[in-house]
Parts: sequence; structure tokens; C-alpha cells
Amino acid sequence: MTALTTGWIENARLILPDAVIDGGAVLLEDGVIADLREGGAPAPALDARSMTLLPGLVDLHGDMIERELEPRPGTRFDHDLALIELDKRLAASGVTTAFASLSFADGLGLRSDSRAEGMIRDLARYRSELLVDHRVHARYEVSNTDAMLPLLALLDEGHVDLVSLMDHTPGQGQYRDMETYVAYTARWLGRPAEEVRALAHARLDAGPGEMWHLAQALSIAAHERGVALASHDDDTAEKVALLVALGVTISEFPVTLEAAVDATARGLSVFMGAPNALRGTSHSGNLSALDALEAGALHGLASDYSPMAMLHAAWRVAREGRCPWPAAIALVTDTPAAATGLGDRGRLEVGCRADLVLVEETPRPRVRMTVCAGRPVYHDGALAPQRVLAGG
Repeated sequence: MTALTTGWIENARLILPDAVIDGGAVLLEDGVIADLREGGAPAPALDARSMTLLPGLVDLHGDMIERELEPRPGTRFDHDLALIELDKRLAASGVTTAFASLSFADGLGLRSDSRAEGMIRDLARYRSELLVDHRVHARYEVSNTDAMLPLLALLDEGHVDLVSLMDHTPGQGQYRDMETYVAYTARWLGRPAEEVRALAHARLDAGPGEMWHLAQALSIAAHERGVALASHDDDTAEKVALLVALGVTISEFPVTLEAAVDATARGLSVFMGAPNALRGTSHSGNLSALDALEAGALHGLASDYSPMAMLHAAWRVAREGRCPWPAAIALVTDTPAAATGLGDRGRLEVGCRADLVLVEETPRPRVRMTVCAGRPVYHDGALAPQRVLAGG
């Protein structure tokens, strides 16, 4: 199958922002959607064979690059190799816009200032060679004040597309219990529990100091550059209020229903992990994404650590009748795009980027083709033999 930069796709079930059309057709021209219609195409077209066509998935938080770089503690691969391999996984999962989450943290393992900065600069270097649109989600640990200057420099250079403010101090947020924090972190990093516990107590002893004043400075810098700001692991209404005052517009992975509901009431876009929604429970025993959805306090899903979970989670909530198909698909397309200022994608609409995913309705939905800006970046041969010529 040749490049589809210009051409029709027909006989598809189209998931539009407010409707579902069976047997519809879409025209792609120069990387954008040029036409949408019910019925067949007026010219030779790629036959979608009644599969479902939806916008490319937009993932605003994916930690997967860290595991590609270091699949086992102390075993590391080069940045370019990790990016190339993750890129292929994302395309095969239907993700066309991926925010690589990179942590500026003062802890152990990969999450250090120098490693995060190096990865961000390498991503900028290799971005044009990759299949999908890769962007940077810089995660700033508020206790790590040394990260402020390098992060501001990266913002000035246009290398950061989303900033989140994190506070992983044990005793609040995701890790309200110290020993839960120690056990999880030691297992994740492959380090002795005693070492992790000592660092955690040192962080607690340091106190808040100037960290929230610097967080405010970072917030101002991000807004001046048009970069969205997110909170992380909100656990109380008081914490949500603090972060709203700093200019946060996204609440990422709230750990209590109280925080999710309060964030929604304050106009924030609430995002939770797609693996949480797919499994029906948080891996750390915190708020269930399905409970937040039922309460009207969930607006989007992110891959977190599993890109395949995005499509399957959206399918689950739609098939179970938890929300209509357009709303379910918007959880992983339009909402994350809008929340991060990417108004040119996330919807099947004329004028939007031709980021598309063709999905076969099997017991487990299967991605058969992914198109990014009009260019096929993944297909598994299910539509062969067909040929669609550019311009045809």
C-alpha cells in the first residue's frame, strides 16, 4: 500500500465529535482532512471494510521512554535506539501525538536533571525522523530546586510542550503511607529499601522551604511561552486550590475522588491513567478512573506506562455503556489535544490534521492502520491487497 497523502478512505464507521456514521468516507489532502461524507467516495478509495475510523490518539503522559532507556536497573540503551523502538510501539497502538514524560527529580535512577535534559535535547534532534509527533512533558519535582535553571532554558528554546508540578514527598499525594512509598520506589529502581527510606526522610526533614515560590516562577514562565501546566497526584481540595492559584489547568492522576471532583468544579481538565480505566483499579490502590468517570470528574485518559491501554480503555467504557462512543473516543483524542493547546487534531473534522486510526471490531479492538499527518506510519496487512495512489 503506497502513501495516502492524498486520497479517499471509504466504507468506514466514522467516530465524529458528536455522532457515529456507518459507511462513511474521508478525503485526505496534504496531511489534513479535506472532506467527510456519508456513503461512498466519488473517486477510487481505500476500502476500510466496515472498520472503525477515529482520530489518532493523543497521549499527554507516557513514561515508557524510561523503560526503553533502562529496561533493567543499570542496563541502559542509547537515546536514539530507545526513541526509534518506542516510536514503533506508539504507531502500532494508534498513538499519533505522544508527550514523552521526563522527570526532573532529585532521586535515584533515570530521573535526574542531566539525564532528563539530555533526553529532551536528543528528542528535539531526532524528532523529524520519527513516525509519530513526539512532544515533551517535563515533570518538575517541586523539591528539586536545582532543576529550575535548566528547565527554564529548555522552555526558552522551545523544547518543552507541557509542564507538570509534582510533589512526591511521602505522607501525601500518591504516597500517603511512607512504607508504601519505600516498597514501590525500591522495587521500581532496584535499590535497597533502606537507601530509599533514608532519602525520603531527608526530603521530609528539608521542609517546603522556597520550593513553592520557585514553582510559581516556573508557572509564570510556562504561561508566558504558551505551555500548559498540570498538577500531579492531587489528594485534597486544598492542594487543588494551591495549584489552581499557580495557574494549573490540568489535574493529572488525582488520587482521591474529592480532589477529582474539586478540580472539575474549578474548571480543570482531569486526566487519569488508561491502564487504571482498563483494569478498573489503580495499581497503587488509589482512585479508580471508572469511579471518577461515573462521578463526572474524568475528562481524559493517558497511557501512563502502557500505550496499548488507551484504545482498549476507550473501547471498554463505550462498550459497557459508561458513555457514548464519541465521548469515549474523545477521552483519548480531543480532550488531551485541547488541554495541551493542540486544536488542530483529535477530531474527525474538515481542516483537522489527518491523524487517523483504523480499528477492527474484534473481541479485542485491533489497530489495523495508523496515519499521521496523512502518511501511513503503521499497517499490518489486513487491508491488502489494495493500492491507493497519491492524487488518486
